[in-house]
Amino acid sequence: MQKQGTLIGRVLSVQVGLPRTVPWQGRHATTAIFKEPVAGAVAVGHLNLAGDAQADLSVHGGPDKAIYCYPTEHYPFWHEQLPEVTFPPGAFGENLTTEGVQEDTVAIGDRWRIGTAVVEVTQPRLPCFKLAVRFGRRDMLRRFLASGRTGLYLRVVQEGQIAAGDAIEHLACGVPRLTVAGLTRLILAPHLDHETLQRALAVAALPQVWRAYFTELLRHATA
Repeated sequence: MQKQGTLIGRVLSVQVGLPRTVPWQGRHATTAIFKEPVAGAVAVGHLNLAGDAQADLSVHGGPDKAIYCYPTEHYPFWHEQLPEVTFPPGAFGENLTTEGVQEDTVAIGDRWRIGTAVVEVTQPRLPCFKLAVRFGRRDMLRRFLASGRTGLYLRVVQEGQIAAGDAIEHLACGVPRLTVAGLTRLILAPHLDHETLQRALAVAALPQVWRAYFTELLRHATA
């Protein structure tokens, strides 16, 4: 468990993007998954970074998905898996390409200072078909989830500014401890026992969508 004030990683690049309409499977899809790197400090609001937006607010965006991070450590895996595909910074639609923080070591509720903003880890990314649109591959969702390399979302506790090169400073640990990878396994698990569901629901920073989901599973498990 990290001590307060420990520098645990850094931001390698910052990306933003606005919705655009692109061809897909003989139709058109509107998506904001295409992100471009930006230079200098970017303002961080409670819903997104300045210059960033989401196309479908029913499943994307909101306070619990204000910022999407993807570890640079995952990129070599994808280069090996898909050597014919180009993976520039922001290839997975992430706002922050990071170094040093990964799904199996970061927990829901962990708080960080990045630049002048304070953020809190909320959940993994479970992609929709827009990831397939981004890479032009219908198998990309299956590959992404099977890899366990989901990246992670942040909610904004304190607005500020973030820039490439900023350190990621650990401020507080989520309690009880449930890693991002652990939450992914719970969400995708076909069956969960009563004790496991209770542990998940005890996580103070668990987003409401997953709290409602696990509560419903628990209701059925105890019926």
